[in-house]
Amino acid sequence: MDGDSKYGMKSKTIKSVIGKKIAEWVASIEDEGLRKEVEGKVIVTGGCITSMLLGEMVNDFDIYFRDHDTTLKVATYYLSKFKPRKVNGIEVPLRIDDSDGRIRVVAKSAGLASEAGTEKPYQYFEGNPSETASGDYIDAVMTNAGDIEETHQETEKLAQEAKDDGKPKYRPVFVTSNAITLSHKIQVILRFYGEPDQIHENYDYVHCTCYWSSWDHSLVLRPAALEAMLSRELRYVGSKYPVCSLVRLRKFLGRGWRVNAGQILKICMQISQLDLTNISVLEDQLTGVDTAYFIQLIERLKEKDPVKLDCAYLVELIDRIF
Repeated sequence: MDGDSKYGMKSKTIKSVIGKKIAEWVASIEDEGLRKEVEGKVIVTGGCITSMLLGEMVNDFDIYFRDHDTTLKVATYYLSKFKPRKVNGIEVPLRIDDSDGRIRVVAKSAGLASEAGTEKPYQYFEGNPSETASGDYIDAVMTNAGDIEETHQETEKLAQEAKDDGKPKYRPVFVTSNAITLSHKIQVILRFYGEPDQIHENYDYVHCTCYWSSWDHSLVLRPAALEAMLSRELRYVGSKYPVCSLVRLRKFLGRGWRVNAGQILKICMQISQLDLTNISVLEDQLTGVDTAYFIQLIERLKEKDPVKLDCAYLVELIDRIF
């Protein structure tokens, strides 16, 4: 992969791009102690390396950390920069839940917030039976977020990065329970931490398992991942979150990837071992699918019954939200 390719970057170029990006981001951290701690504990993995190898646009650089303490400190640092959210005119500050070793951002209601610090109440579409009500609700949440568009739309990302809007680079613009998105294509992942192999235990498709590490500035390109990229074939290697993996299929198929029936069967077999009528299990399985639709779905299910899922009610909500 060190040779020139008309399809994408060579490995040494990818190392340089990631190294410069991470160095610039680290330099933006105002807390000197945290800045020094972070320098040697960053792992970049996931879709950005795949995109560079294939000559595609990078959506985000997903950042993980080697240990729990660093992840918690980074989460605390960026969360302090968010304005308290407002629900029905009342401020609801976000906080970090670290009760079981899993780092989450939590609040009273829906698990998302933006730089603008505003939120529409979920009842927005409960009292509006029109066909577009759920879409209007999601639009209201998203468009109130200011910079949130750069998190979800590739063209907006390029536009935001191409101009100087007078705001600091690498400021937090969007937060969910599992991650904090910064401006200029940095996403700090809170849900997982550890050494690269530990992090990849939670990954589903082998092409996403290449990684860069800040402590030695090395780029590891796994042979199985490269083979999958060359054929654009999704190869499911097993995951703790098979429901998320099944949902993610849509994204990859839309980008021209292929998947055989055997890979889908592997996902189905893992899903069959889960009790998805347990709301906590369902919520955990949607880790990595941090869309406003799923967030609101889980919130409403919890309001009806915090433990057991009502399947008929789930179907009704899905038909109204999606």
